[in-house]
Amino acid sequence: MRTLICGSIAYDNIMVFQGRFKDHILPEQIHILNVAFLVPELRREFGGCAGNIAYNLNLLEGAPVIMATVGNDAGPYLERMTRLGLSGECVRQVPEALTAQAFITTDLDDNQITAFHPGAMNYSHLNHVTKELDVKLAIVAPDGRDGMLQHARELHALNTPFVFDPGQGLPMFNGEELLDFIDKATYVAVNDYEGKLLEERTGKSLIELAGRVSALIVTRGGEGSTIYAEGQRIDIPCVKADNLVDPTGCGDAYRAGLLYGIASGRNWRATGQLASLMGSLKIASRGGQNHSASRAEIAKQYRHHFGTEL
Repeated sequence: MRTLICGSIAYDNIMVFQGRFKDHILPEQIHILNVAFLVPELRREFGGCAGNIAYNLNLLEGAPVIMATVGNDAGPYLERMTRLGLSGECVRQVPEALTAQAFITTDLDDNQITAFHPGAMNYSHLNHVTKELDVKLAIVAPDGRDGMLQHARELHALNTPFVFDPGQGLPMFNGEELLDFIDKATYVAVNDYEGKLLEERTGKSLIELAGRVSALIVTRGGEGSTIYAEGQRIDIPCVKADNLVDPTGCGDAYRAGLLYGIASGRNWRATGQLASLMGSLKIASRGGQNHSASRAEIAKQYRHHFGTEL
């Protein structure tokens, strides 16, 4: 099943701070914050929500179609997509812009501080979702504000089920806009912090919001995840990773598992378990797209952790 991945393609500049933010940020001085972190380790990785989700869905032998905008520096990324067999049919290059850039600093507790330059992402509304794309499932992940609004409207008009994944883009929208997204979407996926912000912005509890969609998924990092669906709460344990190396892109890997489970008709527990496994495989590698596993290897891991076939 062709699955449309609407979201960002970005270069991730990842820095590791060999300390803890909490030891350098004084709560009583937060109003005059002026800190500098020495980061001896710096890497530039391929990232962006759409790129990461598609990469992981491709590992599962799904059929991701990326819809994104990139800048005049996107050559290496586009070449890599071609090598991986990822479709670039809906990736638009904007000559006058740079590809989106994330600058991520991670401390020893895996807390992250991120600065993000949207660049070409601001032109995401130039891409349109049409019936000719022949997609049966989609996700609206963090992207340009206008693009997210437009793609949700277009998917809803086509009666194409989609996951609303506001991510770090959530603060761009007010409560009314978020409720409109949710009412158009079939599924909603947030992390625990975003879930609290969603409640605050909309004035609705997660239980109330879950009643407006087929499923609402809340990820909680090392504490696992919760899926509210069919009037039930399904708690999914965190799959223990071989190594805890880098959390960057774990949420995107989880969402790829969700999309694969939905597309293949699995029940919510099996879908959540696969999503959890995908996040576990990712966290053992640096960057959002450096882990590798075949479909057969993922199935073997799934069997090992859950005792059933994928």
